[in-house]
Amino acid sequence: MEAHGRTPTRRALLRSGAYLATAATGLAATAATATTAHADGRRRRRVAAYPPTHWIPASTSNYRVSSRPTSYPIDFIVIHVTQETFPDAMKIFQDPAKQVSTHYMVASADGYIGQFVREKDVAWHAGNKDYNNRSIGIEHEGWVDDPKWFTDEMYASSAALTAAVCDRYGIPKNRDHIIGHVEVPGTDHTDPGPLWDWDRYMRLVNGGSRVRRQV
Repeated sequence: MEAHGRTPTRRALLRSGAYLATAATGLAATAATATTAHADGRRRRRVAAYPPTHWIPASTSNYRVSSRPTSYPIDFIVIHVTQETFPDAMKIFQDPAKQVSTHYMVASADGYIGQFVREKDVAWHAGNKDYNNRSIGIEHEGWVDDPKWFTDEMYASSAALTAAVCDRYGIPKNRDHIIGHVEVPGTDHTDPGPLWDWDRYMRLVNGGSRVRRQV
């Protein structure tokens, strides 16, 4: 996502958790549990459950309605960092003039997940039409140069979401298919940046133990 000026006075609101709850007031909470068929179509395997998400719709001017994976296969997950607080990024996705969106955004303080675009639709997050068509975008609240935003809760919640998306669409859980925005061809973005712990994240995506929260 494009970088805008920081608003540190909002951080206390995000840390309280109360602001996010207010932002989602009146919006339906969704928790989907997906199952995927074996190739022979006769047996089904268990797959990761989606963590709780909250529907916070982006402006309809900021994404394209589609019928994925029928219209386009979903092959990638693109990991982003907002360069914004959650509330400010939410305002951008809801502003019809911005022409940008994401499927999901994960909050730093508690791993809260907002969903802004349906998975069947094409969010404008990657800066590359082909990758937009074939990917799910996941934004993470924070700044690439400040690892304090990348909390245990954020990593765990995002990894659970990524695992569930991979299972739903048969996306391999590896770094060829779970990529950073910086790895999208033609991008001028650097997120999630060198301070994002890919080893830790991929271990969680693949069923590794959650790191216990430090008190």
